[in-house]
Amino acid sequence: MSDLFKNIDARTRLAGTNKLEILLFTLGPDPRTGRRETFGINVFKVREVMRRPNITAAPEMPSSVEGMVSLRGALVPVVDLARYVGMGVETPRDIMIVTEYNGHTQGFLVEAVDTILRLDWSQMRVPPEMLTANMGGLVTAVTELQGDKLVMMLDVEKVLSETARYDNELLFKDIAPLPDAEGHVVYFADDSSVARKQIQQTLDAMGVRYVAAMNGRQAWDELKKAAAHAEATDRKVSDLVSLVLTDVEMPEMDGYILTKHIKSDRRFAGIPVIMHSSLSGNSNQQLGKSVGVDEYVPKFEPQRLARTLSRLLLEGCVPHAQD
Repeated sequence: MSDLFKNIDARTRLAGTNKLEILLFTLGPDPRTGRRETFGINVFKVREVMRRPNITAAPEMPSSVEGMVSLRGALVPVVDLARYVGMGVETPRDIMIVTEYNGHTQGFLVEAVDTILRLDWSQMRVPPEMLTANMGGLVTAVTELQGDKLVMMLDVEKVLSETARYDNELLFKDIAPLPDAEGHVVYFADDSSVARKQIQQTLDAMGVRYVAAMNGRQAWDELKKAAAHAEATDRKVSDLVSLVLTDVEMPEMDGYILTKHIKSDRRFAGIPVIMHSSLSGNSNQQLGKSVGVDEYVPKFEPQRLARTLSRLLLEGCVPHAQD
């Protein structure tokens, strides 16, 4: 399994090219369909893959959390993904994928890992509504391989939020309304339903209006509409768009490419872009800056996000008049 993660430097260079690599894995046959589905996770979020270690049961954990393991001196929670998604519960899960994102490390028990697949984000599609409903919003993107094989990208941020039991009230405590908030409009893009909800709650607490998108392509389409409307009404785009907030990993168009589009288009001059990502390592922050990102804020930190939004919005020009 160690051979899966060779050529790390080559993988790092993929960022900013609208390409990604995903680790494919299975959880066992789905009792609802009898099929053995294939799932994927971005390699950037995977620290290592190992045989299932000894797991110590822990009290008062969600039912899908198998327990805790000690990895390099740190206690790490282990989530049984098959139990979490409601499939393959009778199949042995002897492989653990160790993931690291949002500043947390956790293990995911799976039936088997397959290979690492390199592809373009444009090949990843927003999942059909029926699939989204059947999987409880857990799938953020899908792609089809040869032989009609469907690969589903799991919303691992949703898994973390529901197994780590964040104190929702504490997360949004002390976020104050922004002065003249109604005069600002934030455009944001994220493929994770959990992340979108947190962003909406943050902006609602600040009293700021927003336009939401599920990926970079949708956000870019909305931004171009705003630019066209500004031109038709003889206004500046900055009168309609105060700030853009974007995730990194998204189907069809990632956050790096979205930022490149914004920063290379004169119509959006002076509009700040915040990268809001679970990939908060220094290398990812540097890549964001290389394409013109103004600020980088890790996910699951609404108060920090609110402070950054407030500073950039208040440092900007006079609040926009309402349409």
